[in-house]
Amino acid sequence: MNQDNPLVSIITVVYNGSRTLEQTIQSVISQSYKNIEYIIIDGGSTDGTLDVIKRHKDSVNFWITEPDKGLYDAMNKGISYANGEIIGLINSDDWYETNAVELVVEAYRNDGSKKIFHADKRCVLPNGVSFVRKANRNNFLFKYHGMVLNHPTMFIHKEIYQNRKYNINLKSLSDYQFVLSAFIQNKNSFHYIPEVITNYRLGGISGHLPLTQSIKENFIARRNAGMNILECSFAVMIRIAMEIYRKIKR
Repeated sequence: MNQDNPLVSIITVVYNGSRTLEQTIQSVISQSYKNIEYIIIDGGSTDGTLDVIKRHKDSVNFWITEPDKGLYDAMNKGISYANGEIIGLINSDDWYETNAVELVVEAYRNDGSKKIFHADKRCVLPNGVSFVRKANRNNFLFKYHGMVLNHPTMFIHKEIYQNRKYNINLKSLSDYQFVLSAFIQNKNSFHYIPEVITNYRLGGISGHLPLTQSIKENFIARRNAGMNILECSFAVMIRIAMEIYRKIKR
């Protein structure tokens, strides 16, 4: 372990992402912190994605293109190739601020007991309008409302990934299950950085799930993470109550 100058692995998962991948790659290779291993996992793209990757082959330490079982399977695959002490995941729709890794490494240097580093993100709408979403560190909301932390900003120590992987059977909430599981095991392993480090394009999978499927996945994710049936059922009731309230307000 080299806590003064740790190797940081960054993984980009992509499938037919030629329109935005260039910006993602540029944000990684232009980081102010330089001890970075960059890995790209392509799911067998049929557009110009591979051309974009090949243009940057000298800046990418490892890349592979082959079919996978979806986003979370590709993320697990990338993690299996990573050699860094700390691992970040940045999807091909998103991009880092230039000092993102530097801020994470600085926090890691200051306290090696922390294993999951997270921060604020800038959400970008299709029309270019953006707003900042700060991490909400309210423990009750995290357990019973949902993913109020910003997964796209997270850099996670390799020790965490040695003990758990992303659940490929969930369509959109595997990241919630993963982070909630780590939180339940040791909430003191988290470190919050009060800065925007990731830019996140809105319009992902979770925003398009039907309500019934979303409730089901939330229940499964919480149960798998270690919450008991009563806790999971309470979370479902909160979700249903919120949906009823939204409809009444309309």
